[in-house]
Amino acid sequence: METRRPPEYTLELSADRSSVKDVVKGVLHTIFFHRFFTPVHPQTHDVLDLTLPYLSEADIESLVETKATALVRALDTASTQQSPQYNPKAGRGTIAVQFLEKKRRKAGWFGVKGEEETVWENWIIEVTLSSARSESEAVRNRRTMEKSLQKAAMKIVTIVNKERNHIPPITTNETNPFPYQIVINPRSDGWGQKMGIF
Repeated sequence: METRRPPEYTLELSADRSSVKDVVKGVLHTIFFHRFFTPVHPQTHDVLDLTLPYLSEADIESLVETKATALVRALDTASTQQSPQYNPKAGRGTIAVQFLEKKRRKAGWFGVKGEEETVWENWIIEVTLSSARSESEAVRNRRTMEKSLQKAAMKIVTIVNKERNHIPPITTNETNPFPYQIVINPRSDGWGQKMGIF
């Protein structure tokens, strides 16, 4: 029996070096705000000229901060290793958010039972680092950043309001019924996707 692939939603962001961390954190908090199934106190924070939802949960804040910092380091490393004219991936990075469901594992060959986690939703955020050589380019880049951030935020809201049939039933009283993970620059050769890893 073939397993159904979880839905995957792709968001594209453009940001300059000074704003990339805030832009990525803003998008991650927006995703978690809409996919964290416990009561939350609504909060917001401003990124560029947009007000975005913010999830004030210590675990999520720490994870988002750590992964956004790791993405910035990966972008910096890719930029300094080779110039963009020789490396088309320089200044580009990906961060993936996965929401998981705990399922009871059936007894297999060795009679081992337990729980396994399977992905029920993927969010892929493609980040392109921009730079400016003049004041006019900086102004144009800022407008592009704001547009890409607004477009990503609106896409998240549209998706979470439309796409709900794939969300697994909540079968636990834990604070958050669905585990989650954030992966920096997941492999793109497809083997991880086939196995449900990313």
